[in-house]
Amino acid sequence: MDPRDIIIRPIVTERSMSYLENGKYVFVVPLKANKTQIKSAVEEIFNVKVKSVTTMRVRGKLKRMGRHVGRTPDWKKAIVTLQPGETIELFEGI
Repeated sequence: MDPRDIIIRPIVTERSMSYLENGKYVFVVPLKANKTQIKSAVEEIFNVKVKSVTTMRVRGKLKRMGRHVGRTPDWKKAIVTLQPGETIELFEGI
């Protein structure tokens, strides 16, 4: 897979912004992506050294539209910890 297919988008929330102080960045990744693929993709796209990757699978929420019940799709979140002194400029202005 191309590295840009593995990193779908960053997650920008209050909690993910609090992780920036510890050198952690949060991304949405495909369900089939593993930690080594995520690590190599972040290193190649942003030219940084990755210390560790933590992944979690997030189940979709139940949604109702009148009497019809459905579910939003499941997705995977990756928390990437960088080596000390490394930063990603994409998040610096936020």
